[in-house]
Amino acid sequence: MEARAANIEKKIASKDLKRAWWRWWTFAEASHSFERLMGLAFCYAMIPTLQKLYTTKESLQEALKRHLQFFNTQAIWGGGFILGATIALEEENANLPPEERSYEVVTTTKVGLMGPLAGIGDSLDWGTIRPMLLALAIPWAEQGSWVGGAMPITIFMIISIIYGQYFMRKSYSLGRGAAVMFLQSKTISNIIEGASVLGMIMMGIMAASYVNIVPALKWSINGKEWALSTILNNILPGLLPFATVALIYLYFDKKGLKITKCLMYVIVISFILGLIGII
Repeated sequence: MEARAANIEKKIASKDLKRAWWRWWTFAEASHSFERLMGLAFCYAMIPTLQKLYTTKESLQEALKRHLQFFNTQAIWGGGFILGATIALEEENANLPPEERSYEVVTTTKVGLMGPLAGIGDSLDWGTIRPMLLALAIPWAEQGSWVGGAMPITIFMIISIIYGQYFMRKSYSLGRGAAVMFLQSKTISNIIEGASVLGMIMMGIMAASYVNIVPALKWSINGKEWALSTILNNILPGLLPFATVALIYLYFDKKGLKITKCLMYVIVISFILGLIGII
């Protein structure tokens, strides 16, 4: 694959890569089906490059069928890398005589990379970057500012376009070895580990700042009034929010991510505690 640039005629221009990326970015999450999931969007993104690579009707039809198969990954990290690598493999095949082409490599590369890249992309995009942006936007939202709603969406869209397109171009230039280099890169491993730690810190900050539980329970001893909230704050400020978040985490860990059921438990318990005057 290192000799790829020297031996293969370049038929795909920069504008073709840009067009493929914008097609993918626009429709990656818009055409899901139970049978193919993101397969239709991936094929749609590949059409302009396939039309340049395969000039006969039969070869183009076969290429379209290849990319209409089941496909599912994280749209930015996985989609960007796999799209670029797939275009490179198709270009490599198109430069060979028909009898020497290996289309199985294209399919197996796509299938093999879907899961690993999706795991990385989900952890960083949805598990780290998006919660951080939401945490920054919450103060504006609490004040009724439109910035609280528009800011996280806008920033996430911009940065996802920038690095997603970079991934696609980089993987295209390196071909099938791009994802292997990416997955084995120590720098990327450090980024993922650092982002995970940062994400946990941000979750702790959000829990301490926005989970507000104030006990209403008070009592008097020898004419002196005691408040449960004051006692708990003297022991450890934010103890109740921390305990609440920890219990919810343990629930998800034991029972799975049953969000609706967990919300119902929180509502019912809060109602009962409020009704008897504890909170």
